[in-house]
Amino acid sequence: MATEIVMPKLGLTMTEGTVEKWLVSEGDQVEQGDPLVEISSEKLTNEVEAPVSGVIIKVVAEEGDVVPSREAIAFIGEEGETVETNRESENKKAMETQGTQQVEQHTAVDTEAKQHELVHSKEGERIFITPVARKMAKEQNIDIRDVNGTGGNGRITRLDILRYEPSEKAVAEKTQPAGAISPEIEYGAGLEGMRKTIAERMMRSVQSTAQVTNQRKVDITELMTFRKEIQGKIKQPLDNGEMSINTLLTKAVVLSLLDTPEMNAWFYNGKYIKVDEVHIGMATAIEEGLVVPVIKNAHHMPLSQLGPEIRKVTSEARKGTLDGSLYTGSTFSITNLGGFDIEYFTPIINTPEVGILGVGSLQKELAFDDNGKVVEKLKLPLSLTYDHQIIDGAPAAEFLSKIAGYLQDPYRLMI
Repeated sequence: MATEIVMPKLGLTMTEGTVEKWLVSEGDQVEQGDPLVEISSEKLTNEVEAPVSGVIIKVVAEEGDVVPSREAIAFIGEEGETVETNRESENKKAMETQGTQQVEQHTAVDTEAKQHELVHSKEGERIFITPVARKMAKEQNIDIRDVNGTGGNGRITRLDILRYEPSEKAVAEKTQPAGAISPEIEYGAGLEGMRKTIAERMMRSVQSTAQVTNQRKVDITELMTFRKEIQGKIKQPLDNGEMSINTLLTKAVVLSLLDTPEMNAWFYNGKYIKVDEVHIGMATAIEEGLVVPVIKNAHHMPLSQLGPEIRKVTSEARKGTLDGSLYTGSTFSITNLGGFDIEYFTPIINTPEVGILGVGSLQKELAFDDNGKVVEKLKLPLSLTYDHQIIDGAPAAEFLSKIAGYLQDPYRLMI
């Protein structure tokens, strides 16, 4: 019996993925674990591996198609085996009954929505179109009879809609009257791959949340003294990030999230969920864009475990070898631009989280000590962006003060 290769669901918010590149073709022999296809979603490109050994007997989704999570994109079976997809079954039934019904155009559109790919034009012509392409055409007020399909059997794909350029006549016929509502904007239109995914997620984050940013500097002079003392007293080398500023800051954030459970939460599809576990997303720049690998269960990790784990997941994310499950599920994220001499900025929330902390470059400032003597202070700029739908300004300021409190009393990080 044939085995389905499905579009994976890699996280809470993933509902669909894009088939970027097939690494195999129909008829190829594959072994269990072999990479079959590259898909993109949730800010990353991920490979789907063969769940069993066998022959690729059918490829359902073409490159460029957007497929709902857990829907079949291919089948593996024995050589010579055939399989009929749900779409083919539905199309066959539709073609058997063609010509027996006389329907208006709007009825044909409703019928097509149920049959996924088969559309009847007013002239009786059969038009094949993917569900995503159909939706895009409807949103952009494009008559699919004017679009040339490049998929199998002339099927219209998402890429065909993106490439479509209406003629002057079509533009004149479809110009909306004054006051009409324009179709929904497609976020990331004109972009491809990870860049398109990032654009979609960032725009949807801004459009669906009420983002406000609080900023302040934290005096970490004592924290730096604390680091030096610990490094001098422990005989074994601490060269795996155990006492890095990033690790100490992350620990302070974790403890502050435990103290402020309303910040360690998700707001998604109208549901606000406080999460007991603390999973920290670490924004990481790679050549293709930005990814957010996750430190799972960071609240259970002492500094000796947290530092190496941060280094491990960010390093593997840059190499492209990180397990796909470690790109999703974060409850709060941290993004650091200190290495670029940025002092303050306004990070965008990594939805469905309700907050994200931006870290700036370390600043040296002169100040008076208790005896009136001029001393040098080391201060760390922090920028906290939060969803004002969930968190008000005062609780957000208090959360930022808790982070500062842990950094200014660093021995508490060891408890």
